[in-house]
Amino acid sequence: MGKLLTSTESLEMSLSNELEAQGVSRRSFLKFCTAITAAMGLPATMVARVADAITSPTRTPVIWLHFQECTGCTESLLRATHPTVEELVLDMISLDYSETLCAAAGHQVEKSLNDSAKLNEGKYILVVEGSIPMKEDGIYCKIADRTALDILNDYGSRAAAIVAIGSCASWGGVQSASPNPTGATGVNEIIKDKPVINLPGCPASPYNLLSTILYYLTLGKLPQLDSKGRPKFAYGRLIHEHCERRPHFDAGRFALEFGDDNHREGYCLYKLGCKGPETYNNCSSILFGDVGSGAWPVGTGHPCFGCSEEGVGFTKHIHEQADVFTDSPPASYAQISGDKPGGVSIAGAAVAGAVGGVILGASAVAAKKMKSEETAPESDA
Repeated sequence: MGKLLTSTESLEMSLSNELEAQGVSRRSFLKFCTAITAAMGLPATMVARVADAITSPTRTPVIWLHFQECTGCTESLLRATHPTVEELVLDMISLDYSETLCAAAGHQVEKSLNDSAKLNEGKYILVVEGSIPMKEDGIYCKIADRTALDILNDYGSRAAAIVAIGSCASWGGVQSASPNPTGATGVNEIIKDKPVINLPGCPASPYNLLSTILYYLTLGKLPQLDSKGRPKFAYGRLIHEHCERRPHFDAGRFALEFGDDNHREGYCLYKLGCKGPETYNNCSSILFGDVGSGAWPVGTGHPCFGCSEEGVGFTKHIHEQADVFTDSPPASYAQISGDKPGGVSIAGAAVAGAVGGVILGASAVAAKKMKSEETAPESDA
């Protein structure tokens, strides 16, 4: 009599067969599942469920609408490598409609859109790329003689959930910059009776989109969101907290001009206007395009301009210094420029910092001791 397989063993066998057919090693696939599970903030015990969701024959229908935007978020998705866009839209989800990726056109593709929305009413995920103009009844963006506002209200009302991908769809983006002539608006300002997940960025990371969809497929619910509707697993921490140049910030080493010696040394870009200290995203952790540390602005020597943060990107001037939500560098920080004449050496600054720390620490201890002496009860003697 053959051995009775557990559900886990059966899953592993089906995974092995599926992966072998696609030329992917089981080891590589499980490593990917482990990484994506960790990225979503799920425990390691959920790896098998994530793998099951990815290989499930039941695929969640997705309708992808485009409004006021540059198609940069779709272009970013097309450059994803794990998984590739064809694996995502053919094997993991059912992308029933996308104006950029659909092979059909005209009345034929509009029929696909209407048929999918009708057949999957209340079940499909609506992805919206681009802002929605509100001024003059939305006349600044029309598709097939319908305004973006009308199309969003129609298909948004029938979706299970809505993903606003990119800063334009999340809060208006560059189109909403003053004076905002079209009244560009984010999705969540229009749709109030359905869950709206914001994935801001210009462009948004394709892996944040993938992780959001996988979370929904795995657990049957949306990920935990912050007060701005962003998944906490992706937007729960400041870019500044994981930036490769953060040690230079803490040590007071800053580039003062583009191309100066400090800039060439890879020093912190805060004084050149980097908005990482006030921008929530995981750019500095997951990067873009799988091409190493140069796969995001700071890695190439350009300050973050806060594209994913409402009120920062496309609002503040590129040279404006950020509001620092963590520890701010004191104004008295030396302008360190190596060991060159006229500057303070790195070692000297470190010693000064250490001495300052000792003085501050001793002062705090002394103050605490004085306070305890003042509040201590008097003896009877």
